[in-house]
Amino acid sequence: MYHRPESQLQLFEDFFLPFGGKLNKENRWVQLAAMIPWWRAEEKYAKAFRKSMRGQKPVSVRVALGALYIQQRQQLDDRETVQQITENPYYQYFIGLPGYQDKPPFHHSLMTHFRKRLGADVIHQINEWMLEEETERQKQPDKNDHQDPPSGGHGAEDGTSVKQDGKKKETASNKGTLMLDATCAPADISYPTDLKLLNEAREKLEAIIDVLHEPFAGKDKKPRTYRQTARKRYLEIAKKRRAGAKAIRKAIGKQLRYVSRNLRIIKMLAEKTSLTQLSAWQYRQLLVISELYRQQQEMYDKRSHSVEDRIVSLSQPHVRPIVRGKVNAPVEFGAKMAISLVDGYARMEKLSWDNFNESMTLKAAVDTYVQRHGCYPEAILADQIYRNRENLRFCKQHGIRLSGPSLGRPKKDEQQDRKQARQDASARNAIEGKFGEGKRSYGLGRIRARLRETSETVIALQLLVMNLERKLRVLFLPLFRLLLNLCRQPQWA
Repeated sequence: MYHRPESQLQLFEDFFLPFGGKLNKENRWVQLAAMIPWWRAEEKYAKAFRKSMRGQKPVSVRVALGALYIQQRQQLDDRETVQQITENPYYQYFIGLPGYQDKPPFHHSLMTHFRKRLGADVIHQINEWMLEEETERQKQPDKNDHQDPPSGGHGAEDGTSVKQDGKKKETASNKGTLMLDATCAPADISYPTDLKLLNEAREKLEAIIDVLHEPFAGKDKKPRTYRQTARKRYLEIAKKRRAGAKAIRKAIGKQLRYVSRNLRIIKMLAEKTSLTQLSAWQYRQLLVISELYRQQQEMYDKRSHSVEDRIVSLSQPHVRPIVRGKVNAPVEFGAKMAISLVDGYARMEKLSWDNFNESMTLKAAVDTYVQRHGCYPEAILADQIYRNRENLRFCKQHGIRLSGPSLGRPKKDEQQDRKQARQDASARNAIEGKFGEGKRSYGLGRIRARLRETSETVIALQLLVMNLERKLRVLFLPLFRLLLNLCRQPQWA
């Protein structure tokens, strides 16, 4: 049963250091601890626990979320994360410990449970809460500026401006810029080939046959699997620097026959003994291999290289090939994510393990923008794929300028349109840079989580990390500018 702590708020002055001194309030981890709404996340986190009193006492949401944040920010594994928290007093303050301790606050195996219990939905909600506070903070100066209407009778309370001839003219209701784009978060798997997948499936089936035949050892003759011959046939092609298409197809056909034989043997052994002798992991692998064999046999018979819901990894069967068309990586293997960027802060619009057309997310992104800001965006900066007729019609209906050249014949002001297109392309580099920041600095280029739900949690955490780091930079920006201005002032003797 989850017990709520008395308070998630802790002042840095109250953090106990046995070797003397106090924490620096300007430290980034002290600043980040004040930005995250721990108390609101606790309500979501507590729902993941049962109401019974049995079992180990669960840790607080600040410990769980704080440890995951440190892991993604510093790009550590589970063991190293716990070790770093044990050695760093600022990390211990960030996760909510009352004072410094030289013992690990929890076992490293709990990191997997943290990712499962929090989940991607909770992380997205925390990100929304944090960005809502940032949006409200940015609106405060605007409210103060509009408190006193200008003199001369040119202001109106209904948001309209009045001309000198007495006629009213509606002001523009669209504000802000919305950037949209999509990318792939590759999973940590080796590059898959049909021959490699079939060889791996064959080896796992042989291990399953050994387990099922063990009760009959010495009584019945063990079925022949020809594993040594199958391994030799696989290496004949795998060790070649450049194998021809005919040789690869012939090798795939042989491996398919070996896998089919092993599946028939397992079916025969299942009639004598129960499949409960297999571990949960082996039984799951058996189901995945059965589907893999069906897909590979279908592609082999049709002489094609594509099939619906194609499996590219036996350990992570949820991973799908995402065709991106890039020069360096035409196909990536992972989850495809569509994000929106407003004022430098990223939000997840859609996450799917199956490939999808990102242009279909434009309307939903605009609707969520209206819900958050109370108005339509003035402009949408997006890739060329977003410029279909349906999206253009939708943007024109709501007075939104969609970046890119207009359809049809060139207009008279073609030079002005080209200038605007260049400006939009230059501004759209911000969202491309956000992808680069996530993939180079925060691990978005290689998702090391194994399960589907934990991988989605890691992706959501990386967006939260990028947004909090952005907010941290904005927080220190006025101080940096002040110091820069002081340095530029002339020194008088």
